[in-house]
Amino acid sequence: MPFTTAVRETFQSSSPALGFWLTLPSAGLVKTILHGPSGLDSRFTWVLVDAEHGLITDRDYYELCNAIGSEGASPIVRVPFAEEWMIKRALDAGAHGIVTPMCHSAADATKIVRASKYPPLGTRGYGPMFAPHAFPGVAAGEEYDEGSQHAVTVIVQIESRAGVENVEEIAAVEGIDVLFIGPFDLSKNMGVVRGGQEHEAAIQRVLKATHDAGKKAAIFCTDGNDAKERIRQGFDMVSVNTDVGVIRNGMLGELRVAVGGSAKGASSGGGY
Repeated sequence: MPFTTAVRETFQSSSPALGFWLTLPSAGLVKTILHGPSGLDSRFTWVLVDAEHGLITDRDYYELCNAIGSEGASPIVRVPFAEEWMIKRALDAGAHGIVTPMCHSAADATKIVRASKYPPLGTRGYGPMFAPHAFPGVAAGEEYDEGSQHAVTVIVQIESRAGVENVEEIAAVEGIDVLFIGPFDLSKNMGVVRGGQEHEAAIQRVLKATHDAGKKAAIFCTDGNDAKERIRQGFDMVSVNTDVGVIRNGMLGELRVAVGGSAKGASSGGGY
């Protein structure tokens, strides 16, 4: 039977899919953030489990995917590189979606799609013994096997000059659901100032090409104000901050209050 996920349900609504970066391998931390009423009209519908730059490895995937999935959000695993075995490990652990860094061409995107799907749509090896555990209500066997072919979200990162130059072709690849901009790597790979005119023009080109292809556009943000602006621009999937960024800033803010200062003004780098 077909099934859906929290992030895909949000894509079908008029609201952006809001999430955050998890770089620490802590189920307790992520459940603390997601669990219970927030007192807000919005909620996090996805969490990026960062195995590219964070302290997370594939040994942590199963526990983290289950912790996130049990709270009604989608665990999205960013694998270290677009290798088929890395994608398979993330999906077999219960990822609702995968993010692959450094997608430079349509050929890269096609390879990623094929690695994410079982035959005849792709080449994903079969062995989802534990994958359904992170999908509440989804039965192991046929329901997961067939449903995951379309319910798993395939996301590629555009974060290089080549990726921008080829973005129209990448966005047109069947099976790609989301194009995710990595603004830090994009600026470094392009050799331009982050936030400068050329950098922003590249971001807007990716946004337009993605929407022209009927796909979803995503971007990493460093804080709520950054995220608010990207939502205004029309991004469909937006990260609000990172775990380490918020923890550091929050702790330093409370320290500042304790010694007689203001909570405002703690340094922010988005955790990067």
